Amino acid sequence: MSATNLRTIHRYSAKTLGLQRYYADCGDGRLRPRKPAPDLLWALLAAQLIRETSFHATEVMVHSAPRFNLGIGCQFCDDTLAYFTERMDPQPTRSALADVLHHAKRNKAFQEDAFIGLAIDGTTVGRCEQSSCSLCRPYRNQKKEIVGYHHHLAMISVVGTHLSLPFDVEPYGPKDSEYAAGQRLLRRAMQGLGPRFADYLVVDAAYATSTFLHTARELAIAVVARLKDNLPELSGEVERYFHGKRPHRVTKRNGHRVELWDSSDFGPWETLDWKWVRVLRYREIAADGTVIAQAQWFTNLPASKVGTLTLFKMARSRWEIENQGFNDCKSRQGFEHICHHEPHSLVICWLLTLLALVIGRLFRIRYLHRGNHPIRSAIELVRLLRLSLGQPRFLDST
Repeated sequence: MSATNLRTIHRYSAKTLGLQRYYADCGDGRLRPRKPAPDLLWALLAAQLIRETSFHATEVMVHSAPRFNLGIGCQFCDDTLAYFTERMDPQPTRSALADVLHHAKRNKAFQEDAFIGLAIDGTTVGRCEQSSCSLCRPYRNQKKEIVGYHHHLAMISVVGTHLSLPFDVEPYGPKDSEYAAGQRLLRRAMQGLGPRFADYLVVDAAYATSTFLHTARELAIAVVARLKDNLPELSGEVERYFHGKRPHRVTKRNGHRVELWDSSDFGPWETLDWKWVRVLRYREIAADGTVIAQAQWFTNLPASKVGTLTLFKMARSRWEIENQGFNDCKSRQGFEHICHHEPHSLVICWLLTLLALVIGRLFRIRYLHRGNHPIRSAIELVRLLRLSLGQPRFLDST
């Protein structure tokens, strides 16, 4: 096996994941560039891979002796990165992320699972004291007083495959909403991936509206949505139907008892253009009898195609975008750090964070997991990459 270092990951991403063309042409919009775009792009991705998330840290990295082990041929400052990301077209990066997912699927990265899912959700990032860009949204205290500003975005991720891969974001500003951003994000993602890439879309109750569900049907993807009190008519009908009935299926999950109710006997509400609605209710009970989780989900997936247990797993996969998406990006990849407070630069930095995360996970879980050794943890890979920067550089005198 090749040595584990940043040069190896660069070769792996360029050849195996098909990013060679993207590295050569990443959408650089500078009119008279003095520093090569491939060097700037790879410096940003390499910094993310070793969890150095600020432009200043990237500048220090490329001015140090290990620059040669990074595969970067020039030095530059943090202002160069700010100028570069301000003028970089985000579409090539979004296309590169979609291409990576297609290469991963062709290379059987998802072969362990029968169904590939997508999840969409919104989050808050990048807090600041003053409004400095068009994406800043005010947040208020209990007295409704503005106490600061932050940025909101919707994210989409591959879920349900034991390999969560977030691959696109859509920000929304003061006059926008998560609901509208989620629809734009879904349309763009399905256009990039194609209708046959994923089998279902799992969303929270905020997206359980007729307009969003009709958009998903138009894009030829089934939906698994959380059922809450925002749909009182359906919720009341489900409560009356399941009340007092024994669970249709009982299983075990992490040592807990899981009770499942599943029925397709529900009609759509007035504005929903579905023929029927299938509802899944689950209740998870600990060994001492404590109910630790219970929820209801509805879908347009027929029982003849997806069984009760499979539908339960699809519904649970919605939490992957929280844990392996938002949580990892924020706590490990510096997703909330504002490198350069300019709207275009913010979007580029968010997308490059996702690209580095996807490359790192595929390299660690698929490429390095060849043989009988266990999968390395994320922090183990980061340590190996950092240690490799200090290795002496041997020149071939022949």
